[in-house]
Amino acid sequence: MSKRIALFPGSFDPFTKGHEDIVLRGLHVFDEIIIAIGYNSQKNTRYFSMELMIERIQQTFAKQSNIKVITYSELTASFAQKHKAKFLLRGLRNTTDFEYENSISQVNRKLYGELESVFLITTPQLAWISSSIVREVHRYGGDVSEFLPYKL
Repeated sequence: MSKRIALFPGSFDPFTKGHEDIVLRGLHVFDEIIIAIGYNSQKNTRYFSMELMIERIQQTFAKQSNIKVITYSELTASFAQKHKAKFLLRGLRNTTDFEYENSISQVNRKLYGELESVFLITTPQLAWISSSIVREVHRYGGDVSEFLPYKL
């Protein structure tokens, strides 16, 4: 039986407790999860540096040898294929997320037929947390520590 490898792609600017929750719950389904930090062509600049996020995510999962953190700047489907990931792990907070993720899932299946999207519903207590909200609070000096699984 082949290893069940899932790719968890995103810009993770920043990586939140909601993201952490999806990864930890995903470990009940997959043998290995690759957290793939992508360079988003829709965003010109990052708020938190790529290096900082890689370091903090690696710290967060330091005790889990079956979680890797990698960056990429190509189509997610191509990147998944290179890493033998047959699954995309995605978290859904609401119906808006579903509409967006459903469209992406359809394109990925067209490009790479064996790539299956697996959606986990966000834990209700974390569903309101988004990277954009965390960035905004941080930008204006607010305390974001309760939204992140690591210290900035």
